[in-house]
Amino acid sequence: MSEFLRDYLLVAIFAGIAVGLLAGVLALGKLIRPVRPQRDKYLSYESGVDPVGSGWDQSPVRYYVFALLFVLFDVEAVFIFPWAIQLETYGWFGAVEMIVFIVVLALGLLYAWRKKVLQWL
Repeated sequence: MSEFLRDYLLVAIFAGIAVGLLAGVLALGKLIRPVRPQRDKYLSYESGVDPVGSGWDQSPVRYYVFALLFVLFDVEAVFIFPWAIQLETYGWFGAVEMIVFIVVLALGLLYAWRKKVLQWL
């Protein structure tokens, strides 16, 4: 067996162990947890406010878009940190590329702002 395949076999073994441990822990939890079904357990709970209406009401799409924009800009901001650590290695080319990256992010933010996506209603 080649070393390449041996490495994949090792990964497959560890993945199998991880899946087995996960299944074991979930099965153990199912066996030892108490089961006492109550109607009040399944009610929606939001900040101490009693639920009104059905739990299956649709939320406006703007909340999902707002969350998606937050995740997008948050993740993109994380890319700036490794660049800042290696700035001397990248030189001017890296600086110009990061300026282009930040300008594209700023244009996306400006577009979202002009479309009034960032207004929380």
